[in-house]
This record gives sequence, structure tokens and C-alpha cells, in this order.
Amino acid sequence: MDRSASTQRVAVFGAGYIGLVAGACFAELGHHVTIRDIQPERIRLLNAGDVPIYEPGLGDMLARNKERLTYTLDATEAVADADIAYICVDTPPTPSGDADLSRVWSVINSLTSAGHLKAVVVKSTVPVGTGARVRQALSDAGLAHVAYASNPEFTAEGRAVEDFMRPDRIVIGADSDTAAHLVATLHHGIPGSVETMDIASAEMVKMAANALLATKISFTNEIAALCEATGADITHVTRAIGQDHRLGPHFMNAGLGYGGSCFPKDSRALRALAANSGYPFQLLTAVIEVNELQPRRAVQRLKTELGQLKNRTIALLGMTFKPGTDDMREAPSTIIASRLLAEGATVTCWDPMARPQPGTHPWDQAHRRPTIEEALTGADAAILVTEWPQLTTTDWAAARQVMNSAAPVLYDGRNHLDPDTMQAAGYTYLGVGRPTFRQTQTQS
Repeated sequence: MDRSASTQRVAVFGAGYIGLVAGACFAELGHHVTIRDIQPERIRLLNAGDVPIYEPGLGDMLARNKERLTYTLDATEAVADADIAYICVDTPPTPSGDADLSRVWSVINSLTSAGHLKAVVVKSTVPVGTGARVRQALSDAGLAHVAYASNPEFTAEGRAVEDFMRPDRIVIGADSDTAAHLVATLHHGIPGSVETMDIASAEMVKMAANALLATKISFTNEIAALCEATGADITHVTRAIGQDHRLGPHFMNAGLGYGGSCFPKDSRALRALAANSGYPFQLLTAVIEVNELQPRRAVQRLKTELGQLKNRTIALLGMTFKPGTDDMREAPSTIIASRLLAEGATVTCWDPMARPQPGTHPWDQAHRRPTIEEALTGADAAILVTEWPQLTTTDWAAARQVMNSAAPVLYDGRNHLDPDTMQAAGYTYLGVGRPTFRQTQTQS
């Protein structure tokens, strides 16, 4: 498809991880972008030149393109001179597992008088069939002449800017060739293929891709549990499997399971979509159940090793769901900390970027420390939750000296550290799907 350069004026609804990155990248491509959000503090920070979220490269890109970026709380102002409206709001899960589309519909309702728009594009992750409902709503509001398209995002937190500017593919679902071409031209200058299809298929691509990646993670963790039972080492197993060109090595790292805003939400939403369609998605149900068990298995293994956790101090090293982000959504650390507290343990924690909601359980009862050493001080054991690079450069022999045991237990929930090195440093090392490296004698 031709993607010849054409500068557009784009209104982006949502200044979160998806909207702010999309807006910044569109500005980088030369478009004029107005970003609208309903959170006053977020807009205040952006207007002051600050970035309300952490994403590598995002701050520099926003600063570099500040002349092409505007921020507002007003929906009418956002679309006043826009050619295209991009919907990038979140779609959190409801108690039933369905996606909550209230924010999407709020934006759609705010566009009913914007008859000058060329197109409305949804980048938010929505259930299959949402596009048809949006198309009907726009037509009912007298906007039948406004094109509609789905342009799902495939960016990973911690590398979202890179993923947007150098994607594996750009997926466009559109109700007309004109709409598809318009969205394609917005991405002029970005390498990679454009996959154009009907709207329902584009909506399914996003959910199916995340579900498949989640499946690889849960499958790997199931094999890891079998490795623990048989004495095999999951790191050797997955390294060999990953060299098979049919499978590849990606998303085959055993650990505490997936978290964040995408995989948990999207897998549950796809399962709910299947159930609502009369189809029991049993494989996906198992994937979700395996993932929910992983953080609890870590606590249980620690309990088995220590005998009991009551009155013990456990250090959590890492809180965010992955390194390179400040995002705490669906982070395994939250379940682990909650379970440790329920067992009567004292929890200390360290993370360089995490921003838990103030006053929320379990973080209102955990003791956050500014350094790894301070988090480990007085601890009987530690759980490596997030594979921050700082943990590979830690002087673990020195760190052991401040802990409350001659041979403290370290549960490496991401298989991030070298077992031989940790054993030599004086630790009893537990990994995921790896043999246990116990101390054979007390070391001072």
C-alpha cells in the first residue's frame, strides 16, 4: 500500500501508555497532534514539560516535537481542527471479564458534532464486534461520511517508542479503502508491512496475538514445574527448544508469570468473548489459571524451604510487572506481598521505578527501601520478582552479611541470576524449573 507523506492534524484521546506514545510518535512523523485526557494532573504535567509515565525515549521525543504537540482536558478543543480522531483510552476488565468500553463510548459521544473529521480510529484494545457498533453509532449521529478504522497497538511497555517506530507490522482494519489509505499515510516513514483487513479481523488480531504470547508463557511455566519434579533444568530445555525455527525463543522464560495492562486483561476478555459466543475456550482458561498460580507457588516454595513464614522478614526485589517501566498493574509482586503478609511475614521491598497507589494493600503494609542492601537488611529470605539489571551487578556476598541468616534463601522468580555464583556467595538458591542449590555447610 502507498504511504506517501501527508501531514494531518490528529486528536489523540488518552494520555496513558498507548495514547501518549502514539501522539509523540505521530508528532515525530511530522503531524500536528492534540492529546486530550480527563486527568487534570496528567495534562498539567505535560503542559509543564514533564512526563507523567516512564517510558524510555518518550520524554526526549515529546520535547523534540513540542511545537507540534498540544495538551488539553477539553474534548471539543481537541477535535476543533482535527482531521483524524484516535481513541487510545483504556478498556479495563469488568467483574465478568468483559472489557469495560465506557471510556471508548464517552469519546464517541463527544465526537457526534465533529462532522468535519475525516476518520475515527480506535487503537484501544476492544472486543471483536466493537467496530461495527461504533460505525453504527457514528452513522446514527449523522457522521456516516466519517470513515472508521481499527489500528490496534502492538507496543510493549519499556520499548513502546521503539515498537511504534519500528513495528513488525502495521495492522489496519477499515470500512473502506479510503479509510485504510488515510491511516496508512499517517505512518509514512515507518518501515514494515501494512496488513489491511476488515475491522473485525483487525480487532481479533490484537487479542489473539496477546493470548498466544500468554499461552507460551504459561506453557513454559508448566514445563518448569515438571522440571522441578524430575530434576531437569528449564533453562537448558527452553534454550534448545528456542533454536527450533518453528517455535523461536521469545516468551519462553520461566518465572512468576505475566502481568501488566495487556496480557491479563486481553486473555480474560477473549475468554469472555468466547463464552458470550457460546464457545468454552478451555485452552485459554488453563493459560489464565496457570498464570494466576505462579506467584502463589513462589510463596509456597519459600514456605517449604523455611518451614514457616510467620515472624519472618522477606525482601521483595522488584515490584513492577517487568523492568523498564513503572507500571504496577497486575504485577505478581502484589499477590506475593499479599500472601506473605497473610502468612504473618514482614515484607520489605525495593524497586527503582515502581509507583504503587498510595495507601493500597499490600503496599500500605510493606516497607519500601531505597536500596537493595537496605531491603535485604535483617531479611530471612528474598524473592527476586522483577529482573532489573541492578540485581546482576549487586555484590551478593556483601549483601548476605546484612541478612538474618548465615545461608539465606533467595528465590529467583525470573531465573535472572547465576545459581553457581549465588551458591558461592553463600545463598540457598531456588529458581523456577531449576535444581535447588543448597548450602552444604554454614558459611560466615
